[in-house]
Amino acid sequence: MSQEAASMIFVAIAVIALALMAWGWRRRARRDGGVAAPVAERRGEIRASFTGLYVATTRHEAPLDRLNVRHLAFRSRVAVTVTDAGVALDMPGEPTVFLDTARLRGTGRATWTIDRVVESDGLVLMAWAADDGTVCDTYLRLQEADPDALVAEIQRLRGTSDSDSTQMGAQR
Repeated sequence: MSQEAASMIFVAIAVIALALMAWGWRRRARRDGGVAAPVAERRGEIRASFTGLYVATTRHEAPLDRLNVRHLAFRSRVAVTVTDAGVALDMPGEPTVFLDTARLRGTGRATWTIDRVVESDGLVLMAWAADDGTVCDTYLRLQEADPDALVAEIQRLRGTSDSDSTQMGAQR
């Protein structure tokens, strides 16, 4: 086989793989079309701020089932602000996603989710409810702050403590 023929075969395989990935992503976007991240201005008095990486949003307790939620579909840097009214996620190029206290279902630590494995309990997991009732798990990886500090702030916001909070992500 000539070098040109081998190159053409490689290019064809790459084009097919890219087409299949695009098809799968569009299919996932249709499937998850009813799940929407709440977009709103940050409200309330700031209690704490953190910076890090937004990793993924999945179905609740299904860390391998990524949701294609508008404004939370792709990995990004994130500024997390906990206020007395909820949690704001500010990502470059996206409007502020504001999870008010009534939406928050739980918080905890995790070691892995779709496409990402870190040191033990290296991710912060926030469970929240979308408008359609779907409970979502959003995973964050803090850069310099202690992840336990963010978990504690969200637990205080929800009015829970370590003893009565759902130990989310404990199995991961």
